[in-house]
Amino acid sequence: MIFVPDFDVLVIGAGPTGLLLANELVLAGVRVAVAEQAIERTGQSRALSLQPRSAEILEMRGWLEPIARQALAMIPSGHFAGIPVSYAELDTRFRYQLGVEQAIVEEYLEGQLDPVLRGQRLVSVRQDEETVTATFDGPRETLTARYLVGADGAHSTVRKLLDADFPGRDGRVSMAVADVVLESAFGTWELPSFDSATPAFGHLIPLRDGKSRVLFAGPEQQELAREAPISLAEVQRAVGDRARVERICWASRFTDASRQVSNYRHGRVFLAGDAAHIHLPIGGQGLNLGLGDAFNLGWKLAAQLGGRAPAGLLDTYHRERHPVAAATLASTRAQGVLTVPDEDVVALRDFVSELLSRPETLREIAERQAGLDVRYELPGIRHPLLGVRMPDVRLADGTWLSSRFRDGKPVLLGDSGRPVPWVSQVDSPDLARYGVDAGTAVLVRPDGQVCWVGEDPGAAVAEWFGAPVRPG
Repeated sequence: MIFVPDFDVLVIGAGPTGLLLANELVLAGVRVAVAEQAIERTGQSRALSLQPRSAEILEMRGWLEPIARQALAMIPSGHFAGIPVSYAELDTRFRYQLGVEQAIVEEYLEGQLDPVLRGQRLVSVRQDEETVTATFDGPRETLTARYLVGADGAHSTVRKLLDADFPGRDGRVSMAVADVVLESAFGTWELPSFDSATPAFGHLIPLRDGKSRVLFAGPEQQELAREAPISLAEVQRAVGDRARVERICWASRFTDASRQVSNYRHGRVFLAGDAAHIHLPIGGQGLNLGLGDAFNLGWKLAAQLGGRAPAGLLDTYHRERHPVAAATLASTRAQGVLTVPDEDVVALRDFVSELLSRPETLREIAERQAGLDVRYELPGIRHPLLGVRMPDVRLADGTWLSSRFRDGKPVLLGDSGRPVPWVSQVDSPDLARYGVDAGTAVLVRPDGQVCWVGEDPGAAVAEWFGAPVRPG
């Protein structure tokens, strides 16, 4: 008797990374389940912004509009350690951060799936050549799948059960964040004066439903244990006489710890999002980095399970995403240094601010903060587009290219001369400004990254997505 596992893919963790991955797999017809330890969604706001690349990702699947309807704001810039970085000149339809709470993103993505299996505390993971078996302390004691993805956050149980190498450094600075209700509506404020006489900083951001987000750090936070509850008095001391804090809705402590797993793949088990990398939550990078992991891995797992994957495709997940996270960790560490209240750091910060006032430097940092600078090292003839994300260009019929990715298939811009399975084909627009000559085809993966540019796409299509159909 042939053993049939419960699912093709079991995702551990119902945060944005796990939920986006599950949606990607469902779109491809994969049998997927999401298991989550929490009995219900907390509704806590947590992360507060979607960067331009995340907006593009969601738009490609038709998921952006219902999330954007609930956004708090469209913020026309990012920041590098608090130094504003304008998005006005970026080559994207979304020249802004979408100010929307993580809870809204999770609510929408979960709503597109079969019910999440909640109350499932993972106890063990074991695998053989064909199957992964997960054991839980929960309603479902055992679940089996062809593959398992750990998207269960910074304190990942999957990562610990794998005994995965997680090099980096522990936190050196302790901070706190709280969603609070103030006695009256209050505008945004921030206190870092960035001088050596002020060993503290704080930010307050208005949310919805009368709530505000307070982020703060100072000498008091350095003395308190990580598990110490955040009291109303502690938050009030951070806010000072700007407003009176009536109550705390949610609060958490965090540090500037910076770590990344050495390998994103362990046999049939993969790590994604905060389970694979942690860093200082500055510049709005964490949630967006995890969404990028899920978008990269989803179509590859679907291709593997559908028998369409070339040899080694699943290994490219680590090869492509590990360097992206490593660069983000380096950036957040650098930004953390620039917030230290020290007179030498103030001098360095002034120097960096001057660099960011120059258009060429500003553009480069803006693309990095927006998530638009990712380039994967892919085989093929060198071309400016190879390995980067394909910009969302307007097609001849007036629609946007992003609309052709709704079904999660790759897209071929240009005529291949024959039908190709698993590939959507569209007439190529004028791409001269991207260095593409007339008559040249561009092959774009389901995650929007260009994987081939040339005149005869047949071999590239076969290499990435399976052999083309022979005419006649």
